[in-house]
Amino acid sequence: MTLEGNSVAEVGDVHHRTRRRWPALLALAFGAVAIGLTEFVPSGLLPQIAADVLGAEYARSQSGAVAHAGWMVTAYALGVVAGAPLIAALTARLPRRRLVLGLLVLFVAGTLASALAPSFELVLAARFVAGLPHGAYFGAAGLLAASLMGPGSEGRGFAIVLSGLTAANVVGVPAITRLGQAAGWRVAYLVIAAVFGLALLAVAATVPDTPAADSSPAAELRSLRRPQVWLTAVTAAIGFAGFFAVSSYLAPVTTEVTGLSAGAVPWVLVAMGLGMTVGNALGGWYADRDLRRATLLGFTALIAASAFFALAVTSTPGLFAGAFLIGATSLFLGPALQSRLIAVAPGAQLMGAAVNQSAMNIANSLGAAVGGAVIAAGLGYRAPAWVGVALAVVGLALAAAGFTLDRRRPATR
Repeated sequence: MTLEGNSVAEVGDVHHRTRRRWPALLALAFGAVAIGLTEFVPSGLLPQIAADVLGAEYARSQSGAVAHAGWMVTAYALGVVAGAPLIAALTARLPRRRLVLGLLVLFVAGTLASALAPSFELVLAARFVAGLPHGAYFGAAGLLAASLMGPGSEGRGFAIVLSGLTAANVVGVPAITRLGQAAGWRVAYLVIAAVFGLALLAVAATVPDTPAADSSPAAELRSLRRPQVWLTAVTAAIGFAGFFAVSSYLAPVTTEVTGLSAGAVPWVLVAMGLGMTVGNALGGWYADRDLRRATLLGFTALIAASAFFALAVTSTPGLFAGAFLIGATSLFLGPALQSRLIAVAPGAQLMGAAVNQSAMNIANSLGAAVGGAVIAAGLGYRAPAWVGVALAVVGLALAAAGFTLDRRRPATR
């Protein structure tokens, strides 16, 4: 074969690999769509959930019952926190494709149990179980996507998987929220379980087989002894909590502060989802070029967006603009924080990726709980946004401290 013939064959091979790569990447992102639905749909349905499973309390105090129902968000987040490092350690040698498929099966089971549980306590238990595979999924799927994208593409690989989360918030969460408002929140969760089932089939059909992971439980656990891993995790857990303090209570902000009808809630979620889409795309690109600057810029922007939201939500344009900015700035940070944790945990990529998801869901738990506490204390539905400002300021300070430590010792990246 001539040199020209070799070149044509190589181009054809690259084209073939590219055609096979994108269906696999889309399937992995579709799994994240389902995760976005199960994680964020409660934000728009808390009043309906409270009225259903906390009926007596709801009759006495609607705001108190809505704040109590926010523990659904917290229970899911606690499941993520517990499951991510545990599953990462136990499955260190498992091929990533097989791990992703097993995690999707667990998602289907946990989501079905959430829809069918007869009492609030059992709903909380089911939400905890449904949260267990969350962190390991984003870790394993993100690593699969990064390997499909090629070397030096960690940020973009994770951004592709996270794009499913943003797509869920643009289209899926508003649609499922509207369905839940019309047919009941339990019907909404049955549909979400079906979406997980479709994601399972898509991954099985398109993602290629992978060899056993080049790691071990001992190596994954040893990464937890690195101070920078814990500092970065704490940075994400505290700094990102403000986003969840705001997003968990978007429904009552829309109806009680801005004065719009419940029918406007899905459109506010669309605005936040569009912001998340823009922020995620920019964040993945920027994180691969300048991880430090992407992280510090992201926290600074999140502080400004949270303050704007608190000040502007009394008007309809302010509500929609604030929701967009909160979504954009928070998801701009997502790929950077994920890449940072992988960078400070060399030799234990799955644990680094999973710990980031644990940190994000400590943020979810902390944000929802603190947001509910300030609302229950009578400070109003705008108070969580001011809490978000304070938490993001702490996150910025911790991130700056972490990068300062990098300059004092040999950097991992």
